[in-house]
Amino acid sequence: MTAWLLALHILALILWFAALFYLPRLFIYHAYALRQQDEQGAHRFEVMERKLYRLAMNPAMIVTLLLGISLALTNPGYFLGSAWFYVKLVLVVLLIGYHHMCLGLMRRLRSNQGRKPMFYKIFALVPVVITVAVVILSVVQPF
Repeated sequence: MTAWLLALHILALILWFAALFYLPRLFIYHAYALRQQDEQGAHRFEVMERKLYRLAMNPAMIVTLLLGISLALTNPGYFLGSAWFYVKLVLVVLLIGYHHMCLGLMRRLRSNQGRKPMFYKIFALVPVVITVAVVILSVVQPF
């Protein structure tokens, strides 16, 4: 049973991270459309962002978290006694915050208050860095 939970957790995590990587790319294109005063293009990106956030990101995050909690509860000695697990939890909390920051940025872009495309390019690196850290912590378990 634990193997199935882990497999489903990893699949949900892949979907969540795919959306976390792609949504900031849409922000970049959206910001360029706003800069060029391309209303039709900006509207297209609003629709894409909203659908990605609501139909993929939110469900994937919820499933990832529920399965992660289930894994921790089915093997409490393995996870709860390890320092790497608590560091990973902090990173997950940061990812949840990043997830919700994306919603705020979507709203800003929708109201034409978006930032410069360079901001979104830097913003897009955050989940990449956290992904590297989470994978290393989960696989190597350095402490």
